[in-house]
Amino acid sequence: MTDPSAQTQTAVIIEDDAAVRSLLDEVFRSAGFRTVMAETGTDGVEAVIAHQPTITTLDINLPGIDGFEVARRIRKVSSTYIIMLSALAEESDIVLGLASGADDYLAKPFRPRELRARIEALMRRPRAELTVPDAVAAAVVPARNPTVSVDLPDLEGAAVWRLHRDLSLNLETHTVLVAQKEVDLTPTEFGLLATLLESKRRVRSKADLALVLRGEAFASSYFVGEPDKRVIEAHMANLRRKIGDNTADPRYIETVRGVGYRLTPQVDGR
Repeated sequence: MTDPSAQTQTAVIIEDDAAVRSLLDEVFRSAGFRTVMAETGTDGVEAVIAHQPTITTLDINLPGIDGFEVARRIRKVSSTYIIMLSALAEESDIVLGLASGADDYLAKPFRPRELRARIEALMRRPRAELTVPDAVAAAVVPARNPTVSVDLPDLEGAAVWRLHRDLSLNLETHTVLVAQKEVDLTPTEFGLLATLLESKRRVRSKADLALVLRGEAFASSYFVGEPDKRVIEAHMANLRRKIGDNTADPRYIETVRGVGYRLTPQVDGR
């Protein structure tokens, strides 16, 4: 884990509009970040690889490759938090953006104070590193490979692991295993799954999950709007797809209609 107070944080801004780029630069600098600018998707991916930023902002309509593809490429090489900023505000665009690997989605024109609040919320989350636990690494298994089976360590005796049926989550390394196969999740998807595993059969509402991800779990006055709830729905859909869950016959996460989400009952042999 990176201690945010230990060093100056870096933000990569991938934006082809000079005026928006300047505004983003001002917002991040006021938040104490060092900024790196990129005007194209290709340059943006290279900047992320070179600087490994804490946060990356990403426009969708970019010269060359679009923002969705940029997000997919970034997600293969970095655990940076991705905020998509776009004039495309339809639900389908938001869902596609989050499915591509974004952690948050903000429609243009955006309000600088809201962006600053979202940046601060992301900074309150633990940041994942692209590593695997020592016991798993000893098996010479490449990190972030969802197709490779591994021999699990003694999970029951390790406090950093959370288990549900054949799903295992490591809080320190941000590793998730399903039936002994590693699954690649975004930091936000990992946070949602970790919260549900901690809560077990207690139902977590969409508003509750939005607050947890923003680091505002105990701020009852914090407003959660419908766009925030739709973002949670999209993240949950992506999470379920990646862990191989089925909403019609859920193995890991069930929907409590009109309320929220919780783990399925712990049943041996299923």
